[in-house]
Amino acid sequence: MSDGNWINELFTSIDGMDAAGFSSFLREDCIFQFGNLNPLRGANQIRAFVEGFFGSIDSLQHDISETWLVPGGAICHGTVHYVRHDKSGLSVPFSNIFKMDGGKVREYLIFADTSELYKQ
Repeated sequence: MSDGNWINELFTSIDGMDAAGFSSFLREDCIFQFGNLNPLRGANQIRAFVEGFFGSIDSLQHDISETWLVPGGAICHGTVHYVRHDKSGLSVPFSNIFKMDGGKVREYLIFADTSELYKQ
């Protein structure tokens, strides 16, 4: 996973709302933090959260504008477009930090302001 192609594959699984595919990128002891929510620990807990999140929206699409591969990880930045169940949309900038170990994500940090996502 040193070439960065895994990032595109990871976001393809997210945008496809494929929680199983998403969790296949994670170490079993992964730490996951989405915005200001409490960190989650462990691939099973993360997968359950992600399944619930996917169920709370109609769809999402990430447009990645920049990716930086760094020793032991990667950083990416772009815009995420959410579609709510009522078909209204919200687009916000995001940045993700990935800390890697053994070819899998050890720590996954998401920085995005989704506070307007559930407001009508």
